[in-house]
Order: sequence, then C-alpha cells, then structure tokens
Amino acid sequence: MNAATPPHRQMTPKLFTTLKGYSRDQLRADALAGLTVAIVALPLSMALGIASGASPDKGLVTAIVAGFFISFLGGSRVQVGGPTGAFVVVVAGVIAQHGYAGLLLATLLAGIILIIAGYSGVGRLMRYVPMPVVTGFTAGIAVIIATSQVGDFLGLSTSEVPAEFLGKWNAYLGSITTLSPATLAIGAGSLGAILALKRFVPRMPGYLVVVVASSLAVFALGMPVETVGDRFPDMPTTLPAPQLPAFSLEMLRAVLPSAFTIAFLAGIEALLSAVVADGMTGYRHRSGQELVGQGVANLASALFGGLPATGAIARTATNIRAGARTPVAGMIHALVLLLILLVAGGLVAYVPMAALAAILLMVAWGMSEVDRFRMLLRIDAGERALLLLTFGLTVLVDLTIAIGVGVTLASLMFMARMAEATNVMVGSDKSIEDPTQRLALPSDVEVFRIAGPMFFGVASDMLETLNRIDRKPRVILLRLDRVPYLDSSGAQLLENFVRQAAHNGTRVILCDMQKRVWEALARTTPPFAGAERAQTLADALGQLGPDEDRDQGEAQPS
Repeated sequence: MNAATPPHRQMTPKLFTTLKGYSRDQLRADALAGLTVAIVALPLSMALGIASGASPDKGLVTAIVAGFFISFLGGSRVQVGGPTGAFVVVVAGVIAQHGYAGLLLATLLAGIILIIAGYSGVGRLMRYVPMPVVTGFTAGIAVIIATSQVGDFLGLSTSEVPAEFLGKWNAYLGSITTLSPATLAIGAGSLGAILALKRFVPRMPGYLVVVVASSLAVFALGMPVETVGDRFPDMPTTLPAPQLPAFSLEMLRAVLPSAFTIAFLAGIEALLSAVVADGMTGYRHRSGQELVGQGVANLASALFGGLPATGAIARTATNIRAGARTPVAGMIHALVLLLILLVAGGLVAYVPMAALAAILLMVAWGMSEVDRFRMLLRIDAGERALLLLTFGLTVLVDLTIAIGVGVTLASLMFMARMAEATNVMVGSDKSIEDPTQRLALPSDVEVFRIAGPMFFGVASDMLETLNRIDRKPRVILLRLDRVPYLDSSGAQLLENFVRQAAHNGTRVILCDMQKRVWEALARTTPPFAGAERAQTLADALGQLGPDEDRDQGEAQPS
C-alpha cells in the first residue's frame, strides 16, 4: 500500500504522476487493457444510450469523450468511465420533460457542480451516504431498467409506453398478444449465451460475442426482428463538433434539480468505483481530483452532445484484470471506441434490439446487488425501513425524491442514535473518578458529566435531570471532558440549561472542557451567558466558597 499522498499532490491528476518513468512495458500492458475494455464498453455504451431515451451513438460519444477525460484528469490510476446504468432513469426523465437540449444543459451544470465539489472538498461528504440509501436506489434503478427492456426483449408492439413503472406494466400486459416469437428467440438466446459465456468462458467478451452472433443470425436468416437501424435510421457515425447547448434562464432553473441529481450520482458512483479499484490494486485514489476529472468529463460530454458519465465499476474491474498500469489504458479505450465509430459505425445498424435488451437485463441484475439487499433486510429495523423506503420511492415515485428522502431520514436516524449514545450522568459514583473528592463537596453541590457529542436533544436530558432532583443544588459542576464535539444547537440548549439553573438559584461551573468545545461556545455565545469556567475539576472545587449564599442569584461569567 502506498503512503499517504502529500497535500500538494492531492489535486494533481494521476496521469501526470504515473507518466514519470513510463516504460515501453507499461505502454504495452496499458494498450492491451484499453483494447479489452473497449470491446466490453462498445455494446454496453450503445445499449445504455438507447435505454436512456437517446440513441446508440450518444452512448458511444459519451464513452469516447467522457471516458478520455475521466482517465486524463481523474484521481484514480485505473478508473474507466462512461455512461452507466445509474443515469438511465434520470436521463430518460430529463429528456421526456425538457428535451435533449435540457439534458445537455443539466449535464453541463452537473460538470460544474462536480468541479466545485472537488476543489472545495465537499466531495468527502459523499462518503457518508449510508449503504441502505445507496443500495435502495441502485436496486430500484435496476428494476426500472429491467422493466424498460421487456418490450424490446419480447418484441411487443405498443403504441406508447408510459414512463411510470406501473404504467409500463399495464401497457405490456395490454399488448401481450403482439409478442414476436422471433424477437423472443433472439432475446432469450442472447441472454442464455451471455450467462453461459460468463459461467464457462469468463474471459471472453460475452456482450460483444452475443451482439455479433445475433446480428449475423438475424441478417443471414432474414428474421423479422427490429434492429438498431430500423429504430434509428439516421444515426451518425462520426464524432460531432463541440458546441454550447442552447439554453435560457427559465430552462436553467428548470433543469437545475436534475443537474444536482446527476452530479450526486456521478460523484457517488465514481468514488465507489475508485474505492473498489484501490482494493484491487493496492493504490490510493485522490478523491478531490477524481471529482474534478468527472466534472470536466461531463462538461466535455455535454459540449459534444453526449450523456452524463461517471466511473464504471465493471469496466474499471475489467481494466485492472486486463493488466492496466496507468490512466493511459482508459485513454486508449476511448481512442479505440472512436476508431470503431469512424470505421465500422455503420455496422451498428444491424444489431438486434432484443440482443441489446438482453445485455441491459444483465446490467440490471448486476446493479441490483441482491446479496447485499438481502443482508440489509436481516439487520436493524431502522436500516431495513430506510432501504425499503428508498427502493419503493425510486421505483414508484422519482429517483430525486428517493435520494432526498433517504438521505434526510438517514441523517435523522443517525442523530437520534447519537443522542441516545450521549449520557448525562449525575452523582459521585459515575461523575468523579476519585471518591474522596465527593467527600470534599458540600451536600448542596452536585456534579453532572456529559459523555458524547453535544447537540440538540442532549441538553434537554440535562434539563429533565435537573428537574428530577428533589432539592435544587446551590452549585452544579458540569464536566465536559468526554464531549468531543458541540454544535450551535447544543450550545444554545446548554445555555438554556444554565439559564434555568440560574432561575432556580443554582450556580453553574463548566470544567474539563476540550479546547475545541470551549472555542465553539465562545464563538456561539461570547461570553457564555451565566456560566463560570474552570480548567479542571480541582480548579472548580477551589472556586467553591464555604459560605456561599444560595440567594445571590446568577453568578457572573468568568
């Protein structure tokens, strides 16, 4: 494992550091890995372009342009990027609502958001999205992707398929009599072949083999099966010239929520993929620079008319297993795809839609993470509810709402658990290590001790504890040595505790505070209203006068 990256190199693309001493052997290994990944990415990119409500060439353009920049400017040594299944639902929704121009604008804005997140360090927060939320919405996306491919897999003739999950199934059931046996045979045969190749010949590029074999079968036998050329007769086979997407202020406001969703998904999946790559290689990625690279890649993809992109876990793993050494492998993968588009792009028209549907069904199965989903169902009831809620909202309502509700609910659950873990202790046996100190205290002096982070909900426990004491103490020594963190809400409630104590004629002395806690108090309410401060418990004991008058009222702050 490499040592920690020095601070001045955290925002340097991995390519720039790995090229130092770059050898011919490394170039040979990267070239072979890049070619291997391109073979895997070719059918996947086309299928994801179609599933997103666009066209196969849009998926290829995304893999070429965004894939190149993700490797060129990213913070991972072996990350491979392009269109992924996570974006299918969002992209299809944006296109349906705002048109393709709206999608390009949302992708461009997402790129800007990712660049800002990378340089500002906000990207670190993405690591704290809980597993039930991530698993819930990825499994939900998998169900939606699989559902969207039923029509092409069965060859159903449906006039219009609604975007909603239940509406889709209603349309499929209504047109089940139009099922095409030839299309089903190609779809089922392709799916079976992919599974067989995965099982018995895992190193063979199963997706590409199936695409070629099914295309030859349909062409040679003259089967009445819809192909890519039938659905997209005017598909371009060149890389378009870059241009800014047309937009208005009204459209910008309309697509901004989708831009944040795209940026969130791109950041989450890219960092997850980078972590997986670290585990497989022993290297360490630079998360901030990875987000910057993802941002530039999405900007470039939008300028060339492509789709949103992020790090792809399956393609990254393929890249590593094929022997990739540096980001050059990912750049070669993009260049190989460009060459295929320019030289053999016209052959894409012969690919059966049913074969691409079979590929997307495999993508959906891989995204579903069935084993992890089952594992989460067996643990804590709160996390189980969070998983099912996020999953249900993703499938039945909207991905953006599912993420928002899931993250918010997870945050509330975490805060509730942290509040439960924070103890307010009263009495000599729990609050003072040295029992002789308790003997030195007057009977009307009490010691409170808080253990755990101090935020809203905790101070209310202190107030309840104070109210439960039959005889109100003259002085409360409040020990905060076990409080590692205090936020503004905790400071305000702590002040409320001091004020209520003062109202009861009780003097409060804060002691044993960590430096960061005292600084937080000083910034929030300087000087801290009504409370005195002592460095240690012994200092606090020294501040007690033997003849203190209980009726003197609130003590002056120190």
